[in-house]
Amino acid sequence: MSVSQLSADSDALMVADAIDLPAYLERIGYHGPLVPTPELLATLVERHMAAIPFEAIDVLLDRGVDLAPSAVDTKMLAGQRGGYCFEHASLLRRALLAIGFPVESHLARVWVHGGLEAPVPAATHASLKVSAGERLWLVDVGFGGFMANQPLVWQPDTPQQTRFGAFRITETAHGFMVESQHRGRWSPLYEILDFDWQPVDFEMANHYVAEHPASHFRHELMVARTQGDSRSTLAGNRLKIASVDGACDERRLDADGLADALATVFGLPVAADWRPLLERVAAGTD
Repeated sequence: MSVSQLSADSDALMVADAIDLPAYLERIGYHGPLVPTPELLATLVERHMAAIPFEAIDVLLDRGVDLAPSAVDTKMLAGQRGGYCFEHASLLRRALLAIGFPVESHLARVWVHGGLEAPVPAATHASLKVSAGERLWLVDVGFGGFMANQPLVWQPDTPQQTRFGAFRITETAHGFMVESQHRGRWSPLYEILDFDWQPVDFEMANHYVAEHPASHFRHELMVARTQGDSRSTLAGNRLKIASVDGACDERRLDADGLADALATVFGLPVAADWRPLLERVAAGTD
């Protein structure tokens, strides 16, 4: 798809996808010019990932995830919460459109958990394709602790070095595979499917991720936040804080430690009714 086609598709969505842009910019701590350039896109991605953590606590609490823009904004802007891929993609997409970036949303199959030898997974991940500076970019702020905190040029088969390692986009029979380099080998993260996705498709994928018994988010606490050169992840009761210089602190937490980490490391407003969940996670029963 060309930059001009992407622009035409995006224009039709702007009225229906309004956002309180000042509230979003305040949430991520950005107060500069709003000219839709590659430099601004990179700044927004980095600040978004530093300010708004990846988390799916509502799924573990059986509360589901509402993708209505008003619900996403109430949760992530007014409520100072994080979210998972569908919520992050909705929030950032609407902010980018309001600033003037042409944006397209995609669904993808996540391969990182089982590799290409595993059964074909459902399309359960959302990412964005953004036009800036006469180029197309892959923008993904909702893939937990796997992606770099910067856009990737949509240029297939070209390795791109970031502070969190090398990434590349390769063409497949059904779309494009996003890969990361680990110990000298390329590993699949997710396959973006080349399809004219509609809002109802994201609703169906979101329902599967939030409600299906096979969803990872139904069984494991997963939280991530990337701040500059440092990445913090919480997988179950294991907290890991790693920096690009190789420094790493990893430890297991009890319920009090989990509550403290969620508040201080990830900046979440820990609610009293999360306590039973945190106790199960600390005990290794959730």
